[in-house]
This record gives sequence, structure tokens and C-alpha cells, in this order.
Amino acid sequence: MTWIKNYLNYISLGLVALALVLLIVWPQYRTVALVCGLVGVVLMIGYIILNLAELKEGLKRKSFLYSSNMFLIIILVLAILVVINFFLARHHYRIDFTAAKIHSLSDQSINVVKNLKKDVTIKCFFRDGNVSRPTMENLLKIYAYHSPRIKYEFIDPDKNPGLVKKYEITQDGTTVFECGDKENRITTTSEEDITNALIKVTREKKKVIYFLEGHGEGSIEESSDSGYTTAKSELEKIGYEVKKLSLALSENFPANCSLLIVPGPRKALLPNELETLKNYLNKGGRIFFMVDPETTSGLESWLAEYGFKLENDLVVDTVSRLLGGDYFMPVVTEYDYHEITKNFRYATFFPLARSVEIAETKPEGMTLTAIAKTSSNSWSERQLDQKEVSFDKNKDKQGPISLAVVGTKKITETTEAKSTSEPGSKESSQPQSKEARLAVFGDSDFITNRYYNLSGNGNLFLNTVNWLTEESDLISIQPKTQSPRTIQLTPSQGRLLMFISIILLPLIVLITGLTIWLRRRSL
Repeated sequence: MTWIKNYLNYISLGLVALALVLLIVWPQYRTVALVCGLVGVVLMIGYIILNLAELKEGLKRKSFLYSSNMFLIIILVLAILVVINFFLARHHYRIDFTAAKIHSLSDQSINVVKNLKKDVTIKCFFRDGNVSRPTMENLLKIYAYHSPRIKYEFIDPDKNPGLVKKYEITQDGTTVFECGDKENRITTTSEEDITNALIKVTREKKKVIYFLEGHGEGSIEESSDSGYTTAKSELEKIGYEVKKLSLALSENFPANCSLLIVPGPRKALLPNELETLKNYLNKGGRIFFMVDPETTSGLESWLAEYGFKLENDLVVDTVSRLLGGDYFMPVVTEYDYHEITKNFRYATFFPLARSVEIAETKPEGMTLTAIAKTSSNSWSERQLDQKEVSFDKNKDKQGPISLAVVGTKKITETTEAKSTSEPGSKESSQPQSKEARLAVFGDSDFITNRYYNLSGNGNLFLNTVNWLTEESDLISIQPKTQSPRTIQLTPSQGRLLMFISIILLPLIVLITGLTIWLRRRSL
């Protein structure tokens, strides 16, 4: 009887624990678990009845009071944790503590996702053993975190042959993006490709970009170092349609032109071509000029009418030599504030560039901004006939030198509108406002196949194009890279670190715990 009286509580707790294990691990034995739990509760009540006198006496001891206080503190802490967990579950927030923010999306991707107007369904056909699946899952979790319009699911091709046949999946790791009746698919797991796929399936209409030709410009179909096939490919990735345009052979300017790029003409444009460009701008057009030094494009006087000043010079930069280039490849590392250069802090290189500055006088309604300037160690070399260049303070201009200027011009058109307030009323004129946009760079080589991927060259080009076409959510940010963070230890330092972390610290915790336990037991 004494044995049962002393150990009945342990038996009851064991039966309750067994009931919980059965319910969690073997739910099919629910009846057995309920019986064990009920018996355990009955035995606990019996233990309390048999030991009622001893329990009443124990309630008066100081050790019980201290234990009760500790128990209440534990319950309070657990309650606080439950409340915090409940709050965080309803208000999810991600924080990326990595230095390079490698677990976050670029500003470009976030803008695209937040501006989604329709739901996008993403179906990822990945086998369970595909090593790229965790990468895609982590990325899509971040995309879905930024927008509730992102819906994604992972499908094992081996277990869903019907869906594989429906979507004509031929490669493991294929991801299908659907939005309305549009579809796009990728076979990679990079942020760039995912964002581009989202852009392609959500854009209502493709904007068309024309590259001017017929004056010695580089071609978007030329894959050599001097061609622009890389630039064309990158523009197409983010949803643009890229075409060629020859103004000399075209009777009418294409009505679907969202942007005209003039990439370094070597010969002068004809008067009728310049007139066509002027008419295009007067209707709110967008043009991106890249004018190289020592060329006879004839654009200098034409652009001066809009407030752009192109000098007959060559920019020399001694800083570029330190970064691996030569003196004739000026580098830009700091940018004036503009929507194009917002959050853009990457070096750009301009092989053989001329200066582009804001003229002292500019037409009414024209707003100009110089966005890219060289360092103070550069200068504008204006004596191009000498064999060796050197700075002449009387003839040359000391840096910083502006290499790129962008501007907007308000265009006001008058349209005839008929008033309907009274019968027989006369037509009245109503002004309509449009905005023309221009960008002028003093170099066209920086986006050729040879230099497009050099540092931030391609990103600055895309930013400028997206600003000109008013696709602000496509402003490009260079991908983040993870910097290796390692620590080198000598064998002695390694052994010391192991001793402290594995032996010394646990020993301190153990001794502290035993000391506190012994002191409380003596109370």
C-alpha cells in the first residue's frame, strides 16, 4: 500500500504521456490512447486523495512557495510567447540580415511584383530530387511575400503525367507562368528570368524600339564586338520588341514607335531625316542619341536647339587607368539624382567619349539634367590634332566632365472640340499636353557586345531606355552577389576555440545550474 501511495503519481503521468504519444504517432489507436489517458487521470486523482494530508503540509513550505512562483513565471513567459507567435503569424515580415541582401529581391523585381494588376499562376514542374527545386522554392516564397497576386505550386512530372501532357513539358525544371490567356516558360532559377517572365505575361502590349541605321551605325544583328545583339537580347528579355529603321527609305515614321535609338551615326543625317525627327518629337516622341567623338553626324547644331551642347573634344580620364582601362575610357562612379540613377551605384565605362553638357540657353518648356559625370582627375581634350594629349588649362576644360544629359519638353497641342451646351454652338480649341523625352550620351561603344556587360554599362542603358518609354517599374538594378566571409585560424586558435565552445562554456552553465539548485534545496 505504501509503494502505491508513493509512486502512483509517476504511474499516472506515464499513462498520460503514453496517451499523448499514441495520439501523435499512431492516431489509428485513438481508443487505446483515450483509455490510457482516462486511467492516468483517475490514478492522479487517487494519488491526491491518498496523500491529501502530506500535500496540505507541503503547501506551507517555503520551497513550495518558491516553486509556485517559478511555475507562474514559466506560464507567463509561455503565454507571452504564444501571443507574440499569434501576432507574427498574422503579420508576416521578412528581414534580410545579409550584408549583400542576397535573400531579398532587387528593387526592379519588387516594383514589377507590386505593380501587378492581374493574378499570375506559376506551375513549377520539378522532380522531388531536382537540386534546383529548393532555390526556386525560396525565390517564389519571396515573390509571393511581396504580392498576393503571385500563386505558385510545384508539380512532380513523374506523378502527374496528365499535366505534363497538357503543358507539353519536355524538360525537368520547367516553370510555366500564366496570366489570362498569356503564357511564358523558363528552365532556369534566376531572379532575372523570373522577373522577365512576369513582365512578359502581364504586359498588355509590347512596346516597339527602333534602332536607326543607314549612317554607319552598329547593327542589332551584328554579333561581333562592335554589334548590338546583346543590347537587343536584353531589351527583348524585359518585354520590348526591337526593330531596325531606315529613315531615308521610309516615307512615314512608324506609328508604333515607342522609342528611337540613334546609336553612333558616322555620317550626317539628311535634312529630311532631321525634319522627321523634329516632327516626331513635336508629337511627344522619345529619342535616345549616342553621338561619338570625331564623327560628322551633323547632330551638334540640331541638338543645340533643344539645349544640348556637344563639344568637339575627347574626354581623358586618369582614374580609368587605375581600374584597368586606358586614359581614353572615362569612368563614372557617381551620378546626379534622377529617376534613371536612383539606387544605381555601379561604375560605368565609356570608350572614346565626348562631353555632353547643358547649354546656357534652352528652349521654353525644356528641362535638362546631367546624370553622369567623370571625376575631377579628367579633362576635356580639345586639341585633337596633336599626337600626345596633355592638359592645357588655357584650352582644355578640367573635370568633372558631363557624358550624359537627359531632358523632357512639354508639348502643347490644340485640338478642335465641339461644344454641346447649345444647339448650333461653334467649335472651341482645347489644349492637350504631351511630353517629349530625349537622352544624349557622348559615346555609343559602351553598349556594344564588347562592353555591354562591363560593370554597370548595360544597366545604365536599360535604365535610360525604361525612363524614356515610361516603364519606371523596369528600372534595372545590378544583381547582388554574395561575398565570401571566411576566417583563417591557426591550429592553436582552433583548439582554443573548440575548448571554449565545447568544454568550458557548457561546464560553466552546468556548474551555475547545480549551484542554484543546491541553494534552493537548502531553503
